[in-house]
Amino acid sequence: MKQYDSIIIGAGHNGLVCAAYLARDGQRVLVLEAAGAPGGLAANREFHPGFHASVAHSTSHFSKKIATDLNLAAHGLDKTANQMATIGLGANGEHVIVDRGALSGAGGDDNGAYQDYMRLMRRFADALKPSWMKTMPRIGGTGVSDLLTFAQMGLKIRGLGKKDMQEFMRIATLPMRDLMDENFDDELVKATLSWDGLIGAKMAPRSPNSAVLALLYRLAEDGNHSIPSGGVSGLINALAASATASGAEIRCDAIVDRVLINSNENGLVASGVQLADGEKIEASNVISAADPKTTFLNLVGVENLDIGFTNRVQRLRCDGYVAKLHLALNGLPGFTGLDKPDGRMIVAPAMDAIEFAFDHAKYGECPNNPVLEVVIPSMHGTSMAPDGQHVLSAHIMYVPYALKGGWTDAARDEMCDRAIDTIAQYAPGIREQIIQSEFLTPADLERDYRVTGGHWHHTEFATDQLLMMRPTYGAAQYNTPIPGLYLCSAGSHPGGDIVGAAGHNAAREVLR
Repeated sequence: MKQYDSIIIGAGHNGLVCAAYLARDGQRVLVLEAAGAPGGLAANREFHPGFHASVAHSTSHFSKKIATDLNLAAHGLDKTANQMATIGLGANGEHVIVDRGALSGAGGDDNGAYQDYMRLMRRFADALKPSWMKTMPRIGGTGVSDLLTFAQMGLKIRGLGKKDMQEFMRIATLPMRDLMDENFDDELVKATLSWDGLIGAKMAPRSPNSAVLALLYRLAEDGNHSIPSGGVSGLINALAASATASGAEIRCDAIVDRVLINSNENGLVASGVQLADGEKIEASNVISAADPKTTFLNLVGVENLDIGFTNRVQRLRCDGYVAKLHLALNGLPGFTGLDKPDGRMIVAPAMDAIEFAFDHAKYGECPNNPVLEVVIPSMHGTSMAPDGQHVLSAHIMYVPYALKGGWTDAARDEMCDRAIDTIAQYAPGIREQIIQSEFLTPADLERDYRVTGGHWHHTEFATDQLLMMRPTYGAAQYNTPIPGLYLCSAGSHPGGDIVGAAGHNAAREVLR
């Protein structure tokens, strides 16, 4: 039996980042992926012959440090990724556009107010930025590392100066509605700028939670959305190439059935994994890139965990609220008021429209008027669609994982039609261009990608599940109550999106 230093469960981007760092340090690393290819939610998906997309359809704050450390450019990642403007689609082609640090198309004084707003938000984002690439201190921790991290975090906040520090503390958990109302007048501007604080979470503009922190998290690098050449899977391919070039082994179609737990004089310890076909593989460390509920409740088993810890894991909020729409089109769609649909287009005419969509979802219903984000990724790579044809990719917010009455084919088709009808309000001829459609509910994402609840972040991005409490205390520093078992998924600090920080930080803990 071949012995490994570390086995990583899951070849999503965090698992690949972790594998690359460990292998670069000389470890014998095996990555086990249940699907037929690496990538997780960022993997390439052929939803119709010749038409490809991924659930994660753009990047905005992937760590520049990781890209440099792992030399991703040498492994095929195009550094000149196609940066996209963010376009708030308005009625009759009267759009607002955020592009390269400027806002245009807004009414009143909002174009100028945007500069002051972004100057302050980027200042706050820069103060938090180092925290995302660090292991959070333990609650009540008094070790040197814990105290040093606390001190560094405090100094960054203090470095804002008294006035800005007070403002940061005031807005950190402010409802997004209040933040937007304080800074802007135009309803379309407010809805468009609030989107990055809300997308992927079970929050709406009036939710008194962590939307502002989510927004600052997404501004950690430059915050500008882009699509690598060939789509997001181009980043995945570069990460996999970097990991294997460093000596890591990646096995696909390898479903992990359970983590092997042995006991010694000190108690329980992780010693490897058993695959669904019965094969057992030993390792000194097991690092799970699966979500926390899957890791602890399915792969480890509650019989190996303290009941208090198990209860906290069971209470993690993991219901996804984002559905995915893919359209195979016979040509480039035309959007009213745009020369080309070359941007990230937000369909949310006002903050009330977002709130009303959320109101439906929280009662297990689909929104009558969906709010969504649309990109045409095939404009940034010829491999995604046949010549002259295109792919439309859309995130539809506030589509509940647990639909009242359950997800039937009829319910899925109805919501898909509703989303297409919404897009057609801005792209009038699009229905005649559709060759094929694919609509994935959060329940579908759970089934296809083995993510509990189909949740982007693996567990809700909320104040009680962030920082030194993510996913919960006892497992918030990437190690777990089982020695030798670590976490490196989006359910760990700092959270979801295509960032890589959780994989980077977990590798450092394994090597420490």
